[in-house]
Amino acid sequence: MDELSIAGIGISRQVVASVVALAAEKVEGVASVGGNGNITSSLIRIFTQKQLNTTDAVEAEVEGGKLKLTVHLAAFYGYPFRELADAVRNEVARAVSEQIGVEVASIDIAIDSLVFPKE
Repeated sequence: MDELSIAGIGISRQVVASVVALAAEKVEGVASVGGNGNITSSLIRIFTQKQLNTTDAVEAEVEGGKLKLTVHLAAFYGYPFRELADAVRNEVARAVSEQIGVEVASIDIAIDSLVFPKE
């Protein structure tokens, strides 16, 4: 199913994924949404403002009239995972509430890869 039905509206999974990805990438310590940590993809997005496919990086489903999300991301080395996950949850919940206008049941964070700084 490519569309979620919640709060009386249909929302594309890609739209939800885009809102979530943009919010998560604002958090210091997040290298990219999607576990590959591909710096090239991030640079392409920055310089072209082209939105990459984030549907695989953000899983969304409706449960009890609320969104249940799983966000896959790559983290920069040196940021404590628990604190990073809490910051991402807070930013994503705020963005979903403001932009989409629906409640979030849960936000699971999956740190799929680690990006090490070049020395």
